[in-house]
Amino acid sequence: MKLHDRVKGDVGLPKQAGAVVVGAGIVGISTALELAERGVDVVVVEKGEVAAEQSSRNWGWCRQMGRDPREIPLVMESLKQWRGMNRRIGGETGWRQCGILYLSQTEEELAKKEKWYLENAVPYKLATRMLAPHEIAQYVPGATKPWAGAMYTSEDGRAEPFIAVPAMARALQARGGKVFTQCAARGVETSAGRVSSVVTEHGPIATDTVIVAGGYWSKRFLNNLDIRFPQLGVISSVMRTAPLDSGFERTIAGAGFAIRKRMDGGFTLTHNHLSVAEITPASFEHITDFLPALLLDRAGIKLRFGKRFFRELKLKRRWKLDDVTPFEEVRILDPEPDRKIQDDAEKQLKAWYPVFQPMQIIERWAGMIDATPDAVPAIDKIEKIPGLFLASGFSGHGFGIGPGAGKLMAEIVCGERPCVDPTPFRYSRFIDGSKLQPITGL
Repeated sequence: MKLHDRVKGDVGLPKQAGAVVVGAGIVGISTALELAERGVDVVVVEKGEVAAEQSSRNWGWCRQMGRDPREIPLVMESLKQWRGMNRRIGGETGWRQCGILYLSQTEEELAKKEKWYLENAVPYKLATRMLAPHEIAQYVPGATKPWAGAMYTSEDGRAEPFIAVPAMARALQARGGKVFTQCAARGVETSAGRVSSVVTEHGPIATDTVIVAGGYWSKRFLNNLDIRFPQLGVISSVMRTAPLDSGFERTIAGAGFAIRKRMDGGFTLTHNHLSVAEITPASFEHITDFLPALLLDRAGIKLRFGKRFFRELKLKRRWKLDDVTPFEEVRILDPEPDRKIQDDAEKQLKAWYPVFQPMQIIERWAGMIDATPDAVPAIDKIEKIPGLFLASGFSGHGFGIGPGAGKLMAEIVCGERPCVDPTPFRYSRFIDGSKLQPITGL
């Protein structure tokens, strides 16, 4: 991606650290920042660059509205942090509290949104309200056809993925944390059953605490430790426009498109529902885990068999710690966007809002979302190996929920009282026979 803001990594790998975070996406950097602010000597190791994969390729939405109810307390905490993030780190993340609208074409769509509103927004006292058709033009004027209604949350917002995480990483470095890019973690060593070090391609770091926040790569890393983590990838295709004076400030989704304004005056545009699940060897391994999710969202997921199956088939599933690993073979995962999905989103937006007719698409990209069977992340310790922690499987919600997830992970690591109930995010649900069922989102 052209706009990714590269962070200058540290040099001189330390021999030891109080904690090592594997992965420099938003969750890994947020966790490390929280630990550094608690006085922990923390090191982040990243196989590629800071936030070069999904953490810079997502939509940039920071929302409470439409969330799985299990995530609402955590995203409420996260939004508190987003509102103060620029001040906290002394840098620009692009955070703006612009409000988000979910638009409905039909009464059936509107009824689903109202059900979510009554069951979730009202109990949690979110700044959410249902809008009648005549009210919508006050927020997003110029539609060619009437909407059936909408749901609007004034306290939701947006940030810029390509600058936010790098800015947070620099704040981490300013607080004494170390960030090593082009430095893949190959695995974990143990002593008397406990974590004793992380082995990287550039040497070992002695530590008794390791947090795996590797996004899509977490499953492969854990597999080498004989730890089961059901995780598959979903490709989200995104594009950006040249600056356009449209009068649109609020972030909106409906009728096959989702769009938000960018700091540069352009817009990030994507489809509001369609994504691609490429079939890989792991798809067969976890078919029973993910079948309920696939049945629940058959219309929104396009299954595709292609080159990725054979690319991933060639990657090692097991390796020794002095071997070259898959993380060194694929420094930055750069999936191809689905042009048909993108073109449909552009067509629908222009049909509903003619003010976007002159817009120019100047970049297209895709990111690999790391999904769990119930679309809820794991933020927990791994009982099998004391000192090992996991923060992964954010299922497309990681950017908005990242600062809160980092805080919760740091609290768990440090044995502090958690900011929210961590039970929904427990790792054990993947191995104890729990029913893994997504809760219908919006």
